[in-house]
Amino acid sequence: MEAGDAFAQIAATIERFFIGMHNGDARRLRSAFDPHAQLWGYYHGDFYRQSLDEWIAEIEGMDKPSECGEPFDMRIVAVDVTGRSAAVKTATLYQGLRFTDYLTLVEFDVGWKIVNKTYHHD
Repeated sequence: MEAGDAFAQIAATIERFFIGMHNGDARRLRSAFDPHAQLWGYYHGDFYRQSLDEWIAEIEGMDKPSECGEPFDMRIVAVDVTGRSAAVKTATLYQGLRFTDYLTLVEFDVGWKIVNKTYHHD
């Protein structure tokens, strides 16, 4: 696969993640993640570790930013690709809070999927 193709496919996966977060869309979020993904990080200074199912259930229980008038403010900061593995740093606004995410992706036969999300709430 050409480098440009990999970047475009990775960006499409990250865009599904962003749109899923902003719209509280569990189906779209699941399409961006491997079902065995884990989430790790700091929120209000406390450390959390969650499975994908636990995290999506939490997202589903929250107000949807798109329905609360929150502007869409999510962007890719950096991408590093080696073969069929990638690391993507993102900056996101969610529920009025700023997050930095480090997303690890792997290219499967079905495309690029997020296998790990490590985050920090600023």
